[in-house]
Amino acid sequence: MSTKQTRQNRKLTIQLILAVSMAIFGCVMIVAAFLVPPTGEIHPSVLTAFGEILTFAGAILGIDYNYKSKLNSKEKANDEED
Repeated sequence: MSTKQTRQNRKLTIQLILAVSMAIFGCVMIVAAFLVPPTGEIHPSVLTAFGEILTFAGAILGIDYNYKSKLNSKEKANDEED
């Protein structure tokens, strides 16, 4: 495996971990906005908005990861044919 492929695989792995963690943390924030009584200074609408932003960002990163991994597998198949 070349250095370029190893670097791309590492980058994709980090991107996948980041996407999944952002999506999960975003969902946790959305649920926390509904469960936490208003005893703190953070308004539930702020928690909900932050959770939605994290969930959306995680979804976008996940979609990007999906297409990059498909592109990498096609490149590997083309390299094997040559």
